[in-house]
Amino acid sequence: MMNDFVRIEKISKIFTPAKGVAVAALQDIDLTIAQHDLVVLNGPSGSGKTTLLNIIGGLDEPTQGQVSLAGQRLTGMGEKEWSETRRDHIGFVFQAYNLLPVLSARENIEYIMRLQNRTSAECAARSLEVARKLGIEAVLDALPHELSGGQQQRVAVARAVASKPRLILADEPTANLDSKNGNDLMEMMQRLNEDEGVTIIFSSHDPMVINTAKRSIVLHDGRVVEG
Repeated sequence: MMNDFVRIEKISKIFTPAKGVAVAALQDIDLTIAQHDLVVLNGPSGSGKTTLLNIIGGLDEPTQGQVSLAGQRLTGMGEKEWSETRRDHIGFVFQAYNLLPVLSARENIEYIMRLQNRTSAECAARSLEVARKLGIEAVLDALPHELSGGQQQRVAVARAVASKPRLILADEPTANLDSKNGNDLMEMMQRLNEDEGVTIIFSSHDPMVINTAKRSIVLHDGRVVEG
């Protein structure tokens, strides 16, 4: 069903430090997210939004509960299966960009497609197409350190969408940007959601991100309190 594109069932996450008291980062989360939706996980620092985003993307394991994508159960998959799922179906936009410093902007954008064994012609055409949509076609041959913060973030977004994933996860995408670049980025993400039909989940407490999203899911102390 469309409303079950991402299904989160009874997810809890307990962090147990070597010394000290166990901390419940997430407690009994139940959510469904529709295909082609544009959703923000909203809440103060420590509310659990980044932890939930990481669990959806397989970067962290829940203590209990499960996550499904388009009817396929993700929780409990082996590392090889998870790697293939992330490669083929999930795009990530990290707060720190995570661009490979020795690769040009073009090579960074093509990176996931190369892992998918796409042809050179396919990679070139798709990277240029996405770069034009994001306004970075003029800097495709530059290395990350030669780019501004806004340009690096656009390259990170281009890399995330170039392989046409079904789902994009973006952790605090505007955190390192000024208001103009942050607004430009959100407008681009909105257009990509509409043009590419990709489902996007943000984690953020930035009002700009919250106002752009079609749906805001509010977390507090590891629980969903709204949305």
